[in-house]
Amino acid sequence: MIARTLIAISVCTIFCTGFLMPAYGEDMKAIQLPEPKLDQSKSLAQALKDRKTTREYSQGSLPQQTLSNLLWTAWGINRPDSGRRTAPSALNRQEIDVYVTMAGGTYIYDPKGHALVPVVTDDLRTLTGTQSYFKDAAVNLVYVADLKKMGDTEEAAKLILAAMDTGFIAENAYLCCAVEGLATVFRVSIDKPKLGAAMKLRPDQRIMGAQTVGLPKAK
Repeated sequence: MIARTLIAISVCTIFCTGFLMPAYGEDMKAIQLPEPKLDQSKSLAQALKDRKTTREYSQGSLPQQTLSNLLWTAWGINRPDSGRRTAPSALNRQEIDVYVTMAGGTYIYDPKGHALVPVVTDDLRTLTGTQSYFKDAAVNLVYVADLKKMGDTEEAAKLILAAMDTGFIAENAYLCCAVEGLATVFRVSIDKPKLGAAMKLRPDQRIMGAQTVGLPKAK
């Protein structure tokens, strides 16, 4: 039953959301994330006080519940009747896709199914930045703008709006990390052509930034 559910999620994600799952990720399985369970005892005021950038990480993966909370907070659907998200986007175009790079491969987050859809089997974490401080971190999120979702607006304007929307999503992730006790840092220092080629992005997909999320380094 679980296997059939995961297959159904993958098929629905591909045909209903427009995500394409390349053949080189076909041996990977979709990951159905648990329902998000946010800590109701943490206030927004406390999250803002605790929000910070961290550049030191411990090795170790994130529990699926924690990853679920992170992705839903960053860019999940908070109004199922309309499909609108936890972060705003210009004209509700929802042009930003969140790729999740982990030791076990690279996935794309499907907000409708609240699942991770396989992209490539390779561990691309080291390609998500030009520094080395995040090499031990559990997850690196890559924010990719799908320009074809943005209509006939000139490209320069599209990129400005996509950068703005990326900032909203990344800040949601920052606040979630503050609540969950995770370390995080956002960056744009990326070899975008190299990473884009490894992720097999189309010419109308643009990498806007990356965000490391992991366990804080023990003091």
